[in-house]
Amino acid sequence: MVTVLALAAALAYGVADFLGGAVARRSTALKAVALCVPVGLAVLLAAALLTGGRPTGAGLAAGLAGGLAGGAGLITFYRALARGPMSVVAPVSALAAALLPVLAGVARGERLDTGSIVGVLLCLVAIGLVSMESGGADRPAGRSPLDNGPLMAAVSGACFGVFFIMLKAAGDGGGLWPLVAARAGNLIAVGVALLVAFRLHGGLPGPRLTGRAVVGLALLSGALDAAANTLYFLAAQAGLLSLAAVLTSLYPAITVLLARVAYSERLRAVQRVGMGVAVAGVTLVTVG
Repeated sequence: MVTVLALAAALAYGVADFLGGAVARRSTALKAVALCVPVGLAVLLAAALLTGGRPTGAGLAAGLAGGLAGGAGLITFYRALARGPMSVVAPVSALAAALLPVLAGVARGERLDTGSIVGVLLCLVAIGLVSMESGGADRPAGRSPLDNGPLMAAVSGACFGVFFIMLKAAGDGGGLWPLVAARAGNLIAVGVALLVAFRLHGGLPGPRLTGRAVVGLALLSGALDAAANTLYFLAAQAGLLSLAAVLTSLYPAITVLLARVAYSERLRAVQRVGMGVAVAGVTLVTVG
């Protein structure tokens, strides 16, 4: 059951991230998440009301903390998708997101065998390889060297890792209400980012989100992300944190596939090697 739920979460996350990244490329990351997050909150609130369960203080607090981290990660991730190719950004973010829960699981007493430990080390190597870009000459003038897709993807992955850990810590005694609190945390993070943008720029920079197709993609991305959160939450409560998080972190395979079809993205040789190492690492962790 854990495997099925986590892989279903990976599928939903992969499609949601592709759609969200497509919207961010037509406008900005902040505008994309400002539309996606409220939709996800509405979906999760409806699901929590329909499925029942009594919210607990501990569960809501853990969910809110995870949501704040996840909101920051979502903004950073969408910006990374707008800055770099999806076929690089998505795997880097996913690998970083998988490592923290594995370490947290070990700290909680989850035991990894030798193969899983080797897999985690391979994932670290893969992050470095996949993150290698072609050099600063391709960076637009005036952009900070820190403002590049792979680096921001790693930051977003760390935030998502915290999100995964906190949802596991929320427990399963309060129904889906920890997810509602988590999405509220997402909304708070997005709200703070909006206030900062207004303070610095007097408004939101970038093109407006216009057109039914673009708005529809943003709404669908938010709904799918909420569904993915639910599936991961159920998987994490049903089994080991490390297993649920790593299987869920396979979502880049879907994002990369869609990016190749839609944008004809190609990887450099070193990045292809990194992708291969990533597959080997995640496989070893999963099998272990």
